Amino acid sequence: MNLLFASQKEKPEFWFPLLQKALPADRFFAWPDTNGGHIDIALVATHPEGTFAGLQHLKLIQSMWMGVENIINDPDLPRSVPVARLIDPGMVGAMGEMVIAHVLDWHRHLYCYRKFQADKVWKRRRQYLPSDRTVGILGLGELGGSIAAKLRAMDFNVAGWSRGPRKLQGVHCSTDLDDVLSRSDAVVCLLPLTPATRGILNQDRIRRIRKDGCIINVARGAHLVVADLLAALDSRHLAHAYLDVFEQEPLPADSPLWSHPGVTLTPHIAALTEPRTAVSAIVENVERLRRGEPPLHLVDFAAGY
Repeated sequence: MNLLFASQKEKPEFWFPLLQKALPADRFFAWPDTNGGHIDIALVATHPEGTFAGLQHLKLIQSMWMGVENIINDPDLPRSVPVARLIDPGMVGAMGEMVIAHVLDWHRHLYCYRKFQADKVWKRRRQYLPSDRTVGILGLGELGGSIAAKLRAMDFNVAGWSRGPRKLQGVHCSTDLDDVLSRSDAVVCLLPLTPATRGILNQDRIRRIRKDGCIINVARGAHLVVADLLAALDSRHLAHAYLDVFEQEPLPADSPLWSHPGVTLTPHIAALTEPRTAVSAIVENVERLRRGEPPLHLVDFAAGY
């Protein structure tokens, strides 16, 4: 098979040696070299404009990221071609590390102690047990389910919201968003970005979170209404916010988020795709296509992910 690598952020030199070793019978091309349009599978992540033009033989579009909104919102996307999300175990693990680090930073008041140190203040905050806290997880897919299990193993209470019914051991699962938010001290956003989830963390939803709680957004910047978050921080309804994603990236230098004392920022690094752990998932879908089997993790265009 002929595979096209098309990305403005991922580098083919990190992927091609691993892919060629795993798929020695296949040929690989880096965009804009499309082999005259004779491409069977396109491997994409923030693909260049016009990537799909002339690919008349395309059988699968395989995302190299878990998020697929850039792909399915491309007006030139050939709608007859299936699109597969990437479920990378390395990314799942990294996202869990980041979320747990933020939960513990808030839970143990480390964000306060950093400020106390800067101000040369010797002061203690009340210590809580994990069982005193409930972490709400928005999105109970591969990431949410894995993180919920890790938090439960640490004795945190966990509530989770999903579009459809889910059952996870020890987790209060609900399709009622207000129910989950009202139970939660910390809220973790892991949702895909769709028209239904854009701006989902707004003033009304934020005020349902328990006082002195926090928001951890590691999904997409457009999930969160920044003005409403800042108002909740300034009124001290929320104690802190951990933001890894933003509507405009890089975050503009004049954004108030840079200097707000209630915000911890990271530059969209919560979970980067790791070629060494991601290649096996891509190889599996290539081999399934070769055998005439449906690829795994296909996008539901109606749902938007």
